[in-house]
Amino acid sequence: MVRLRYHQIPDDTVLPQKFTYPFCYDPHPLSLVAASQLQDTLVNKENWQNGFGPGENPEGMGKMFGVLVVKNRYAELGYLCAFSGKLLGSNDHAGFVPPVFDLLVEDGFYRKGEQNINEITILIDVLENDVSYINAKIELAQIQEKSISEIQHYKKLQKDNKRIRDEKRLTIESLIEDERLSAVEKLNNESIHEKYMIKDLIAHWKYRIDAVEKVIHSFEQRIEEMKAKRKALSYDLQRQLFDHYAFLNAHGQSKDLNTIFEIAIQGPPPSGAGECAAPKLFQYAYLHGYTPICMAEFWWGRSPLSEVRKHGLFYPSCKSKCEPILGHMLEGLDIEDNPLLLNPAIGKELSIVYEDDVILVVNKPAEFLSVPGVNIEDSVYTRVKEMYPLASGPLIVHRLDMSTSGLLLIAKNKDVHKHLQRQFIKRTIKKRYVAMLEGTIDGVEGMIDLPLRLDVDNRPTQLVDFEYGKPATTRYEVIEVKDGKTLVYFYPLTGRTHQLRVHAAHPLGHNTPIIGDDLYGKRGNRLHLHAEMLEFLHPVSKEIKVVMAEHEF
Repeated sequence: MVRLRYHQIPDDTVLPQKFTYPFCYDPHPLSLVAASQLQDTLVNKENWQNGFGPGENPEGMGKMFGVLVVKNRYAELGYLCAFSGKLLGSNDHAGFVPPVFDLLVEDGFYRKGEQNINEITILIDVLENDVSYINAKIELAQIQEKSISEIQHYKKLQKDNKRIRDEKRLTIESLIEDERLSAVEKLNNESIHEKYMIKDLIAHWKYRIDAVEKVIHSFEQRIEEMKAKRKALSYDLQRQLFDHYAFLNAHGQSKDLNTIFEIAIQGPPPSGAGECAAPKLFQYAYLHGYTPICMAEFWWGRSPLSEVRKHGLFYPSCKSKCEPILGHMLEGLDIEDNPLLLNPAIGKELSIVYEDDVILVVNKPAEFLSVPGVNIEDSVYTRVKEMYPLASGPLIVHRLDMSTSGLLLIAKNKDVHKHLQRQFIKRTIKKRYVAMLEGTIDGVEGMIDLPLRLDVDNRPTQLVDFEYGKPATTRYEVIEVKDGKTLVYFYPLTGRTHQLRVHAAHPLGHNTPIIGDDLYGKRGNRLHLHAEMLEFLHPVSKEIKVVMAEHEF
C-alpha cells in the first residue's frame, strides 16, 4: 500500500530553512499544498460524510488531520497523511499512515485484556441490577422511613405522658402518706416502662435495618472488589499498552510512552497519548527513511460541543499528549524557534489615556502582556513600575489577554487598588469592547451565556462546560456589517478568561471567530479585539469617570 503521496512543486517554491515548531506556527506553503490536496480527497470520500464532518448527520463529529511534507532518499518531495485517534471505528485506512501501535488487532494482547475488563464490567452490571440487591435497597429505604416515623411518634407520646405525669404529681401532694407513695411509685413505674419500650422499639428497628444492610453490604462488597480488580487490570493493560508504543526520533533513538512521560512530566501518559496525527506521521517517516520538511494539522468537520474547532482551520499540536512525545521525536531536526518565547512587546509603547494623583489608565497595544509571564518579564506592570517606582500596591487592577488591545486601569496606591477591585468584584464597572468578526451573525443585539473552564489538557484555551464551567455572560450589539465581516460591541457581564473570544467562535455563540484569533479561529496580523471604554467610580472624587480609546483595526 503506497503511503507517500507526490505532488508537483512549483519551480520557485522555497523549502523551509527549519522544521515547523508544532505548537505555534503559520503553515508553510508546502504544507498548505499538501493539506489542500488531502482536503480535496476528504470532500470526495462520500461514504465518510455521514460518519464525521460537516454533513447533514447531527451525530457526525469532526476530526483532526495532519500532513507531513517529506523528502525521500532520491530528494523527491511528497507528503504523508494521518488522522488523530480512530476514523469510522478503524485505525487503518488506505492513503493514511498506520498507528504507531494498532491496539485493535483481533488476537492482540490489548483486545484480550479489554475483553477481560469488559467481562468484569458485565458482572458488575449484573450485580448492580440484581433483583435481590435492588429490592433490598428499596426495603431499606422503606424500613428506615417507617422506623423514623414510629420512633418519633413514640417519643412524642412519651413526652405527652411525661407532661401528664408531672401534672398528676402536683395533685397527689395533698394525699395521705401511703396513698401518695403508692401513686408516686405507679407514676415512676410508668416512666421506667416507657423508657424500656423506646429502647426495645429502637432495638427492633435496628435489628431489621441491620439484616437488610447485611444483604446490601454483601452485594456492594462484591461490586467494590470487582471494580478494584477492573481498575487494576485497566492500569496494568494501560502500562503494557504504553510499553508497546515505541517512538523514534531523527537520531534513530527509540523510547516508549511510559519512559517519555516519566522523563517529561514525572507522571503516567494520559489516555489516548500517541494516537494523535503528528506522532503517527513522524513515526512512519523515520521508519521509511524520509526526512521531515514541514507539517500542519487541520480540523475537518463539525466542532465538538466543548472546545472550539473550525472546519478547515489549522491548529497546533495538543500539549498534554503530544508535547512530551514530540519533544523526543523532534530531536535531531533543526526546529523553528518557539515564538512564544519571543517578547512581542519590543518596540511598542504604552500610551497614557488618563492620569491623576491616584489613577492611571493606559492603552495597551495588542500582543503585550498585562503582567509578567513565565518566560517574558516585559509587561504593562513592569513598564508602569519603572514609570512610577514609588507607587505602592499591586498596581494592575484587572487584565487583558496579551492579544487584546485597549484600556487598562491602574492604581497608584493600595487603598485605591482595593476600592477599584471591589468595583470589579461587584460588577459596577462598565466595560465595552469592540471586535471585528470573520463572518456575519443573526440579530443585531442579544446575550450569550456559555459557562467556561480551563482546558487543562491544552492551556490556555477555554472550554464550554455546562456542568463544571463558571458562569460567563456577554451582551452584544452589531455596529456594522461590511464585506461579510461584522463589527460588534461586546459588554462582558462576567470576566472569564477568553470569554469574548470563545463566545464569538463557539457554535452555540456567534459561531464566527474574531479576526486574527490564533486560538479559536485563524491566525492573522493581530486579534481584532479592543477594550475601548471603561466607566468607573473615582475612589477619591466619587465622580463617575468615562475613559475611551478608539480601536486601530
